Amino acid sequence: MKILIVNKFLHANGGSETYIFNIGKHFQKLGHQVQYFGMEHPERVVGNDWNCYTENMDFHGDKSGEGAEGSLKSKMELLVKRAGYPFRIIYSREAYKKITYVLEKFDPDVAHLNNFNFQLTPSILYAIKNYRKKRGKKLPVIMTAHDCQLVCPNHLMMIPASGKICFACEGGKYKNCIRNKCIHNSRARSILAAIEGYLYFLIRTYRYIDLIICPSEFLKKKLATNPLLAPKVITVHNFIQTIDIEEDMEKEDYVLYFGRYSKEKGVEMLLSVCESLPDIPFVFAGSGPLRDKVLQVKNIEERGFLSGKELYSTIAKARFALLPSIWNENCPFSVVEAQTYGTPVLGSRMGGIPELIKEDITGQLLPAGNMEAWSKAVRELWQNEQKLKNYTENCKKLTFYTISGYCDILLGKIKELL
Repeated sequence: MKILIVNKFLHANGGSETYIFNIGKHFQKLGHQVQYFGMEHPERVVGNDWNCYTENMDFHGDKSGEGAEGSLKSKMELLVKRAGYPFRIIYSREAYKKITYVLEKFDPDVAHLNNFNFQLTPSILYAIKNYRKKRGKKLPVIMTAHDCQLVCPNHLMMIPASGKICFACEGGKYKNCIRNKCIHNSRARSILAAIEGYLYFLIRTYRYIDLIICPSEFLKKKLATNPLLAPKVITVHNFIQTIDIEEDMEKEDYVLYFGRYSKEKGVEMLLSVCESLPDIPFVFAGSGPLRDKVLQVKNIEERGFLSGKELYSTIAKARFALLPSIWNENCPFSVVEAQTYGTPVLGSRMGGIPELIKEDITGQLLPAGNMEAWSKAVRELWQNEQKLKNYTENCKKLTFYTISGYCDILLGKIKELL
């Protein structure tokens, strides 16, 4: 089978990129042909045989050409480049043209979409539709939804300025994105995002997607608030890739947080929890904008970004782990990884997290952002060795999808559509 995997980023950027790298590699291992389409980038990891990609677009601030050292020519080029962004985030002629070229060259049996809004834009759906018509073939389009982008312009379902959870745009009410300045706290950018949302909602562009795979029931329910998407969404929880480490690794005396050091992950609140429990040692493994604040807390050992055996050994040795997110996480790998290695989790009662933690069996669910509740729960579990032992043993009994089992499900769904 020929599989075209589409994602705006083809370099290591986050969980969705790890996902496409891993499933692509596994499909190739099974004998399928895999090509990728997305933006060009100096650190691109995967690609296609024709080196055909769209120009990299940075909406978080392209600084090239700025400052006194920038030449007049580079500054003018930057201004022209930015002037075109408002049109290109809604419909990219470049993406339409270049994915059409890849389709013609590769002639895939299925297109597997991931993140594409704003940079690649839904123009790629029209390219696939027209290619199907031209070739007279089915070419099913499946999508793995990594967030709420199809129903929430900023994909977080949270107002960035206030941190307040928000579902106001459900049902195509994108004016709320403008009212709350949900895109980088900018009215202008939020207007563009709302226009994009309204346009593709009204002309029913997403009807060209045949199946949407959601990693959580939470996300499935949110996408189903759009009647066009409701019949297409199914839930398949994320897979876990394990690394062999020493079995029955002895627990050490620390509580673990691993992940991004950022506000939406609840790290600011967690730092207050750590400070309120000075006799309990914490280990933080990760990186992010709040790292300097992490380093200031005396009972936190900050180990930086870890991967491979070093990360999984750190997870396995922890008494328990924490996931205090204040936004609606979809299907966080960290919960699955921790429990896979026999480490219980205290997590926020948010998004897809409650689907992964069995209450009072493999961990506990706590109110997001409630510092007092979190401090109390951490203290009580730290002191209750029997409960902690029970949680740990229960975690070891859990099973999650392997990449092999997960890809088998994907291939089965694709064959149903062919």
